[in-house]
Amino acid sequence: MALSLTIKEEKKLSRPDIFFSLARVPGTHQVYCGSSDGAVYFTDLQAEKPEPVVLDGGAVRHRPGGYVTGLALAADQSRLVSGAYDRQLIWWDAASRKPVHAVANAHAKWIRKVVASPDGKLIASVADDMVCRLWDGYSGALLAELRGHEAETPHHYPSMLFTCAFSADGSRLATADKTGRLVVWDVPSQQAIATLDASCMYTWDPKQRRHSIGGVRSLAFSPDGRMLAAGGIGQIGNIDHLGANARFRLFDWEKGETLAEIESPEFKGLVERLAFHPQGQWLLGCGGDHGGFAIVIDPATRKIAYEGKAPFHVHDFALTESSDRIIVAGHNGLAVKQVAAA
Repeated sequence: MALSLTIKEEKKLSRPDIFFSLARVPGTHQVYCGSSDGAVYFTDLQAEKPEPVVLDGGAVRHRPGGYVTGLALAADQSRLVSGAYDRQLIWWDAASRKPVHAVANAHAKWIRKVVASPDGKLIASVADDMVCRLWDGYSGALLAELRGHEAETPHHYPSMLFTCAFSADGSRLATADKTGRLVVWDVPSQQAIATLDASCMYTWDPKQRRHSIGGVRSLAFSPDGRMLAAGGIGQIGNIDHLGANARFRLFDWEKGETLAEIESPEFKGLVERLAFHPQGQWLLGCGGDHGGFAIVIDPATRKIAYEGKAPFHVHDFALTESSDRIIVAGHNGLAVKQVAAA
């Protein structure tokens, strides 16, 4: 039977800033969001009139105007970890919403992503210094460094390490960069066990701008850990704009095989976030260019099952436990979207 879904907007909260990252409190519509103004906000979207409340860290805070690009709840939800372009990681006590630990120079360059392992014991952070670091989810102690990405692109310009994702059992971690190189790591041994190629998501302009754009912006393991999905953008004609179609690549990472190359016929822009349904029924990708999109892929047929507009360029989202709601964060707002069988 063909997969058929509808996604409809249920609630929207407009903002003057951009939310780049989001972490949802399990079992609720309460979320933390990382902003373009350098602050972290808490919002209860089930309130009659949701109002984002800034987390006041006093002297411990991200640099004003420094994008907060990573948020993750860890240590049995008792800790919130934020990472930003100021290269800093901050551990917040989730109950008091006060900082308890900070690493001022957690990375040498901009932090791009912060994720928690499924059991919350580990935090992984990636940055433009091309290093993935593993931290204790509760204390913030540095546990390991994973180095598997080149500092420069093939054209000798600085590369970027955009994203990372844990497998559902926490035994694997994938990282991906601007040039489309993916590395799968065995978490217990901290060893690279596979490398994959998605260079189709990297564009180099050798004439007009001598500049590159694109890269793998999002990753997700299937619930059984066998499939790894990568999201990005196709080959861009005008590198000053995101003028290419949203693109997905599905891998059997253990065999090193590409299972499918999927490009949206309708929407242009970056696939900024990916997540599988908890039982693997579908794969959701959200992102955008000037506008936003939500695209659902059927893993069985490896084809697009749904494409629709999002209320704005989406940078992050979270699924509820039943996957009947999606909370999206991005340019100028938050929104709750309902997922239902068509």
